[in-house]
Amino acid sequence: MKLKPILLTALVAVVYVLHQDSWNWKRADPLIFGFLPIGLAYQAAYSVVAAVMMAVLVRTVWPKHLEDVEPENKNREGDRR
Repeated sequence: MKLKPILLTALVAVVYVLHQDSWNWKRADPLIFGFLPIGLAYQAAYSVVAAVMMAVLVRTVWPKHLEDVEPENKNREGDRR
């Protein structure tokens, strides 16, 4: 079995577990930057982590055959036929 699918599956599982932030539900302190509640700051950081994870997944496991599209032919007037 290849190592890359195992590592990517583990990455998705870790990010999924990190999304369950039940420890921040009932408290607003400490305030991050003096105004941002800890739960909201955690969700903002989680969103960045999730976006990076999706970029890694698209870059590494996106099917290459979906990108191999032949260009459409155009006639002299520029209309597609």
